[in-house]
Amino acid sequence: MQDSLKKTFPTFSNELIQEIQEHASIQSFKAGDVMMRTGQYINNTMLVTKGQLKVFREGENGGEFLMYFLQPGQACAVSMICATKSQTSQITAVAVDDVELIIVPLSLMEKWMMEHRSWNEFVIYTYRIRFEELLEVVDNIAFRAMDERLEFYLKRHSDACGCKDVKLSHQEIARDLNTSREVISRLLKKMEQRGLVQLHRNHIELLN
Repeated sequence: MQDSLKKTFPTFSNELIQEIQEHASIQSFKAGDVMMRTGQYINNTMLVTKGQLKVFREGENGGEFLMYFLQPGQACAVSMICATKSQTSQITAVAVDDVELIIVPLSLMEKWMMEHRSWNEFVIYTYRIRFEELLEVVDNIAFRAMDERLEFYLKRHSDACGCKDVKLSHQEIARDLNTSREVISRLLKKMEQRGLVQLHRNHIELLN
């Protein structure tokens, strides 16, 4: 396990990895499982060792706003903030595929911040990278038309999975972008005509 942790979190010191092995817990979840719900009190944070999570906010009308993806070697910045401040979560986190997580309780997070420089630096880096990503999302919403937002959205999915095939329905995309399925279907058809994507029955292939 130590070699696996070192590979997934290369910046962690050997002492920190040893403490993770001794005190943190490992949990596995199936695709579609919810790891964090809006309104839930957060007493720990999650480190991703396998699989991928989607983190989003839910609107009053049932719509979803995609914030970011979590992949192996990453942690959820929002859960860190909620845990340290004893606040309820304002987001939902769902497994995109089968995932394995290291669950770090609040008491360990505080202890490691004082005792392990590599953990301190990892937390700060996590805050910074998520803030920068959210700024990009805000800019995308504020300054781009829906067709540009769709291209940005598909690229994020492609980058997150490291693949060119995005397994999403038109309805799922519409929900994430807070628009109608008809709008998404029309824009995807235009993208296909431009040679940017190839539309299949159960997935979208990015060509450019």
